[in-house]
Amino acid sequence: MNANFRNFALWVIIGLLLIALFQLFQNPGQRSGAKEIAFSEFLADVDRGNVRDVTIQEQQISGHLTNGTTFQTYAPRDASYIDSLRTKNVTITAKPVGENFSLIGTLITWFPMLLIIGIWLFVMRQMQGSGGKAMGFGKSKAKLLTEAHGRVTFEDVAGVDEAKEDLEEIVEFLRDPQKFQRLGGRIPRGVLLVGPPGTGKTLLARAIAGEANVPFFTISGSDFVEMFVGVGASRVRDMFEQAKKNAPCIIFIDEIDAVGRHRGAGLGGGNDEREQTLNQLLVEMDGFEANEGIILIAATNRPDVLDPALLRPGRFDRQIVVPNPDVIGRERILKVHVRKVPLAPDVELKVLARGTPGFSGADLMNLVNEAALLAARRSKRLVTMAEFEDAKDKVMMGAERRTLAMTEDEKKLTAYHEAGHALVGLRVPGNDPLHKVTIIPRGRALGVTMNLPERDRLSIKKVEMEARLAMMFGGRVAEEIIFGKENVTTGASNDIMQATNMARAMVMEYGMSEKLGRLRYKENQEEVFLGHSVTQHQNNSEETAKLIDEEVRRIIDTAEEKANTVLKEHLEELHTIAKGLLEYETLSGAEIGNLLKGEPPHRDDGGEDSVGGGRSSAVPKTGGARPKGDESSDSGGMEPQPQG
Repeated sequence: MNANFRNFALWVIIGLLLIALFQLFQNPGQRSGAKEIAFSEFLADVDRGNVRDVTIQEQQISGHLTNGTTFQTYAPRDASYIDSLRTKNVTITAKPVGENFSLIGTLITWFPMLLIIGIWLFVMRQMQGSGGKAMGFGKSKAKLLTEAHGRVTFEDVAGVDEAKEDLEEIVEFLRDPQKFQRLGGRIPRGVLLVGPPGTGKTLLARAIAGEANVPFFTISGSDFVEMFVGVGASRVRDMFEQAKKNAPCIIFIDEIDAVGRHRGAGLGGGNDEREQTLNQLLVEMDGFEANEGIILIAATNRPDVLDPALLRPGRFDRQIVVPNPDVIGRERILKVHVRKVPLAPDVELKVLARGTPGFSGADLMNLVNEAALLAARRSKRLVTMAEFEDAKDKVMMGAERRTLAMTEDEKKLTAYHEAGHALVGLRVPGNDPLHKVTIIPRGRALGVTMNLPERDRLSIKKVEMEARLAMMFGGRVAEEIIFGKENVTTGASNDIMQATNMARAMVMEYGMSEKLGRLRYKENQEEVFLGHSVTQHQNNSEETAKLIDEEVRRIIDTAEEKANTVLKEHLEELHTIAKGLLEYETLSGAEIGNLLKGEPPHRDDGGEDSVGGGRSSAVPKTGGARPKGDESSDSGGMEPQPQG
């Protein structure tokens, strides 16, 4: 408080000095408020006897009129007007030249030097007052979390039970350290939360703050990095100084990979500041000075780029993985997020949880919010299952583009493309159950075919990958069969890209090639800006690279041939599905099954059809650890043709 008062007083004094200086540089007439008049007007007033007294200083004349008004004017060098003043008995006072300007001249001469000295003294005082942190740049930006930020407890966290158990133990350490120290245990120095984006790492940290009832400092990893050299290390020191004063306490660093990247991985000297900051953080966490009672919690979704010295026991004693939730976890997360949402009786959270494999906690929160917004837009009092289905489609695929003008030929080609995906998916064993097919443009795609896994996938078999590859080529092969090879479009570009990535991963990463064996091969064209890639050299010979390309081509050709065989054997079914899509635009997996049995889909007369008003659905692309090239269960998306 005293320091703040001193700073305020200093600025007030500087302001007053500037005001006084401004007043000093004004001419005497402006300071006295005199009225400036023309010399001819002055002579007229003298002739009329309206002038009481004058003061003459070289060519400047000031004085008072008989009515008390103060005036000022300037006279020519001819002094003949003095005779008129004497004739009218005006009191005349004369002053020597330069009497008022000696002080101003001195100030004008010395003011720049005095200003420089004053600024230098001010900066030095600031540096002394902030422990060498010039102008506050070196002060920590850590914020002390209080009740005003909204209290979060472990009851608000669901779906990550194992992580909660480990962190609840940390809270017990802080509440009753003697319980563990009695048996020779010590409080962990650091906890690293690792997991994909949106799984609740930051929410877990806020829950610890709400449960522990100890000071909780929060800061982002990027807050340490500044344009000035040495500022990051200074901020680390200042942060731990604040923490020592409030011990026992918790420091939470979000996105620690911004400051904790592997040292020596840069291509030049640009990383020296970050490395200096990291070195200071390592020393503070486990150096010569013990920081008892300070627990450091950090979160990252890039543990692979962190420095090994940061991860060793004694700094981060525990690494807690926060994965995407399973079906039970998703149901619990949905229960947390729908607490304040009025639900219709037809809403089944268990069904929603089963239909959202790979969703993170943030995805589920967004799903509930979008469903509530849709219900409000439709003027409903309750959120129904239809809103949740439509919201799921919107979150995964973007809003519908019903205004996109498509010709009948384009719609027909899109329908056969998606029908090809769907039919191969149905007839080739190993594919996930068909969920929905649509030819309504959404996002960047003109149409989409989706498969929905019956359960969460932890791994995928070779036969399943081969089946999915065949399904990916179902769209392009259907175009060739129906319209001819010369009329195929660019709509299969995304299918080809996904198939190539998956086939290459099968050969190079998963050891699914008999020719190349159970070895892992790396790409020769990798970016050099992360990790130590800059020091790596080509690790595949030209002969091996050729073999890899041949095996990838063999897998792709086999999948394409399998799709071609299936579609030619079931050509009538291909026509049936395509005609159904042209008529109904969106078909569910069950409706396609009924179509193939000769039963047309039953649609309600209302604006919303039985599959959500013509809306499609998709499995999210934000899943956990999936095989490369298997990021999505979208078996095919008809990409728009490039314009121009």
